[in-house]
Parts: sequence; C-alpha cells; structure tokens
Amino acid sequence: MQPTFSAFSARRPAGLAWALLAPALLLLAGFTYGPTLASVWTALHTEAPGLAPAFTGLDQFRYLIEDPVFRRALANNALYAAVTVPLSVGLALAMALWVQGRFAGRGLLRLAFFTPTVLPMVAAANLWLIFYAPDIGLLNRALAWAGLHGPNWLGQDSTVLWALMVVTVWKEAGFFMVFYLAALQSLPPELMDAARLEAPSAWTRLRRVTLPLLAPTTLFVGVNALINAFKLVDHLFVLTHGGPNNASMLLLYELYEIAFKFQDLNQAAALTLLLLALLGGVSAVQFLLSRRIHYR
Repeated sequence: MQPTFSAFSARRPAGLAWALLAPALLLLAGFTYGPTLASVWTALHTEAPGLAPAFTGLDQFRYLIEDPVFRRALANNALYAAVTVPLSVGLALAMALWVQGRFAGRGLLRLAFFTPTVLPMVAAANLWLIFYAPDIGLLNRALAWAGLHGPNWLGQDSTVLWALMVVTVWKEAGFFMVFYLAALQSLPPELMDAARLEAPSAWTRLRRVTLPLLAPTTLFVGVNALINAFKLVDHLFVLTHGGPNNASMLLLYELYEIAFKFQDLNQAAALTLLLLALLGGVSAVQFLLSRRIHYR
C-alpha cells in the first residue's frame, strides 16, 4: 500500500517545509542575495578593458564619499525625506479622518484623494509640467493674474527640490490614506463610544485614544514613506534630470547616472551598498520602535 501524502508529511515535516520554501528561496537567492554579493565583489574591485579585475578594497567608497555630487545628493535626499515623510503621513491621516465620517459625497471624496496613487509617476510628472512650466504654466499664470511674477520652478536652485517634494506628497498621501482608513474602521466601536463619554473634546479623543491605537499603522506608513523617499526617482527623469546644478540630484538618480551614463559599475556598486546600509538602518529603527508600540 502506498503511503499517503499526510503520512509522508508527518514523517518528514522538515523536508516538506524546505520544499514549500524552495520557490521563495530560489527567487530571493537569484534576485536579492545573489545581486547583493555580486555588488560587494564589484565594489571591492576595479576593472579595465583587457585586464583582470584588481582588488582595491574600500577605495571606491572613499572616492564616492569625496565626490561633491554624492555629498550634494545625500544632503538633498536627507532634506527630501525630512519634508516629504511627515507631510505625506500627516496629510494621509488628515484625509482618512475626514473621509471616515458619514456625509454626502464621501465616496467621491475618497476617489479624489486616491486617484493620484493609480497614476504612474511618469504620467504624474508630465501632468505637473503643465503647472510648473515657466511662462505658460498654470501656477505662474495664476500668480500673473494676482499681479505677481512667478519663478522658474524647475529651473532655479532654490525652488526645484521643493517643487519635486510637492509632486511626491501629492502622489503618496492618497496611498497611505488607505492604510489609515482601514485602521480607523477596525477600531472597536465600544472603545470609541466610551472615549466619547469620557472625553467630549474631539481633539482630546484624537490625541489620547485614536492616535495611540493607530501607532502600528503610523509606524508602517512612516517606514514605507521613508524608504520611498530614497527610491522614488521616476519624476526626475521627466522634470529635472537632477538639475539645475545638481540641486535636485537624489541618491538613486545618481546611482543610475554612474552606472548607465558614466559606465562606472564599480562605483555604482559601492553606492548601491551604501543605499542598502541606509535602508537596513531604517529597518533596524523600525524593529526597535515596534517593540515599544502596543498592538491590539
């Protein structure tokens, strides 16, 4: 009599577990761990046509840190993240609290808030070109009607990065709103009813009850917004190409230019590892913060 599948799995649970994990492990090895190890090897070596790769140690990292373009991109990305993350998260929470209520047109308002999310970033960037164009753009035409002269939003060092931040916040806030809306709808109604009896003030209920219960969602959304701040560069290809004068250069766009424009794969690998280390630090912070958050 042939053994049944359940008998086989009962005798060899470890083998069955590895068999079930094998597809995911193969994908991770082929598309995550393998490329990471290859990047480590490439970053520690230098190559020249007709010559064998030579071990250079940490020289690529030293050259990268000494590069003024890298330092400018790092500073830009830090400012970009410091502004877009709290704005995206705060606006998403405000929109979720708004559309959580019961009023006429709530479905249309939710749709309006979420619509930017479904647009590809390249399409959204082309849409914002209509607003930012220096002479015929909608923003400058509105300022002209008010008697003001609008700047070249994407052509000036002082305004270009802030213009990109507006696009990012507009694009991401609706996506994060969905998570907050789901979390708000999952709050126990009896707990919220008790909060209304104990604290008639809406601000007190928000600060003392709602926000603490939303802390796990805020952590998840905040970490994702921070990661996105270091990986969203699609709009740079359409709007600025990192200019003017590297004023809108971000780390991932610099990585693209080093690898594909200048064909310096060794330094590109070094920058890749620095980005991985940065995102790894974000994950570590997430783990530390998650231990101090109460999960229902």
